[in-house]
Formats: sequence, C-alpha cells, structure tokens
Amino acid sequence: MNNQTLILIQCQDAVGLVALISNVLAHHQLNIITMREFVEETDQKFFVRVVCTGDLKDQSLLEQDLLSRLPANTHLTINPSRNKRLVILVTKEHHCLADILVRHSFKTMEAEVLAVVGNYPDLEDFTKKFNIPFHCISHEEKTKAEFENELAEVVAHYQADYIILAKFMRILSPSFVSKFNGKLINIHHSFLPAFIGANPYQQAYDRGVKIIGATAHYVTNDLDEGPIIVQNIKSIDHSYNVPLMRKAGKEIEKAVLSKAIQLLTEDRVMLHGNRTIVFK
Repeated sequence: MNNQTLILIQCQDAVGLVALISNVLAHHQLNIITMREFVEETDQKFFVRVVCTGDLKDQSLLEQDLLSRLPANTHLTINPSRNKRLVILVTKEHHCLADILVRHSFKTMEAEVLAVVGNYPDLEDFTKKFNIPFHCISHEEKTKAEFENELAEVVAHYQADYIILAKFMRILSPSFVSKFNGKLINIHHSFLPAFIGANPYQQAYDRGVKIIGATAHYVTNDLDEGPIIVQNIKSIDHSYNVPLMRKAGKEIEKAVLSKAIQLLTEDRVMLHGNRTIVFK
C-alpha cells in the first residue's frame, strides 16, 4: 500500500521503548498495523520492525523525533527501498537460477533481477529467454585477483542491494567480500554447520545421516559460517544414495533460497554479529 510506512530500529534496550515509539508515531498521525520486537538478552539489544498506515507528512521530522528520544547509537531506517535490486552469480547448475527467474518473470517477489553473471557460459541462453543481461567472466587462465577484479567491476556497475550466489561454485576472497559487505547471500547445500565446504552430500552419505538440508546465509570471510537467514530439512532413509540425496537437496535449496530472498526484500532480516533477527 502506498500510504504504508516501514520503520526498522536497532538500539540498546531500555524500559518503555515500545510505548515511546508508539507515542511518537501517534503524534505523526501514523497508525500501527504490525509491530514485531525482540530483545537479545545477552547484550540487551532491542530490535523492532513496525508497519504503519497514514499520511506521513515529513519523514525527516519523524526520524529526528525518534532519534532524539531513543538511546544513543540507535540504527534507524524509515521506508527502505521497496523493490530490491538483485544480481545473480551462477556457475553451471540451473535449478536455483531458474526458480528465481520464473518468480521474477511472474512478479511474485518484490525484487528486480538486474543481471546474471557466470564464470561459465552454460546458463547464458536460458537467462536471455527472460530478457535479462548475462555476463560471462571466465576464471580460467587468470589469477584469483584478476578474476575477482573483473567480477567486482561488473557487479558494482549494477549497484545491487543484494548479490545472490545461486550455486556460484567459487570461494570468494576477503578482498571481494569486503567490497560487498552485507550484500552477498549464498545457498549452501547442507544444513550448516554440518558438512561445510565441497561435496556435502558425499560427506552426509558417508556419515549415514537421516536428514538432509540447505542453508541460506550471508557470505563472510569464514567459509560457510556467515549469519544464517533460512534453513530447512528433509527426512531421508538408508535407501538414499548420493545422487538421490543430491536430487532431493536441490528442491530444498530452491525453497530455502527463495524464502531468504523474500525475507530480505521485505526487510524482515536484521544482522546482529554472526546471527540474524528474522521477523516473519
């Protein structure tokens, strides 16, 4: 709705914060539809996501009024951009990319896919069927730094809100991650922290697991250890070999990555150290 106002707040916890926020919003003739709050008790941090209706006359004045009353060092966002901009990184596997592009084509997610970038050309023809630019940046016969510099140049051109690693099978360097800190989202074909790194289905099979899963998480300098956004699992039994596990895992990966993108584009995820606060 056009007359909705979305407010995101992170600050030190204190007595009466909910009442304080409610009073300020009422003063600005805003009616609260939903308010989801959470207190991290370990370090007494307060998180809240508020959706209001009403004609917001002066957003800067509302921001000023809130910050003047909330604790020092409050992080406040009012009406972040609604239609998030995405760049998708791929290698050869199509299932996650296909799911994203179909949702984008039918406008079932609040995001715009600006481009797809692959280190192989395999998915170029498929991408172009959706009238989306595809950039092939090969990593072959290049140093890691050379490849990542080319990749960063293309990605930075689009000024995306999020860069989605949809089965992009390259480990990114700390230098690259720092350039896009907080924007890189990966889908890992494992229920982290179990079976990190390569070939998790073989690892899971060798261990005789009875569940398999997938994890969508922020990319950090620690391999597969970034803040987790969404996880899901599927029960299996002894009859599943590695190919069957991989086939079942692809369905979980699509669902988990899609859910993570939805939560991010709706501004329902807040970072807190190596954890996330997710308001559903």
